Amino acid sequence: MTDAWTQHGKVRAREEAGLLEITVDGLTTQAKYYKPLIYEFFRKAWRGSRPVWGDFSVEIAMEYVGEAPWLDLDNLAKALLDAIKGYAFHDDAQVARLLVERRPGERERILIRVTRMA
Repeated sequence: MTDAWTQHGKVRAREEAGLLEITVDGLTTQAKYYKPLIYEFFRKAWRGSRPVWGDFSVEIAMEYVGEAPWLDLDNLAKALLDAIKGYAFHDDAQVARLLVERRPGERERILIRVTRMA
């Protein structure tokens, strides 16, 4: 994986060999906050590859510092999948594997890894 990140505001992303990584700095308990934020990043800054058909694996991690925020992970996953739809894949029905977790981290952020499955 290269260290060539594209960044716009709180969102940054990079891709290489069928893997797309997206990081969003900061946390909020409002999952709907992330959809326009990530959508704007892809619309204004992203110059990566076009979406393709096929199955994908998506891993989403919400990293927090201190006490875990009260946030429904299913709502977070839906908002994030909607935000990357049309950029990482054509439709979120292409997601064959989905892992969503909340874990302690060194800083508050959302991590998304999208991998094309063989």
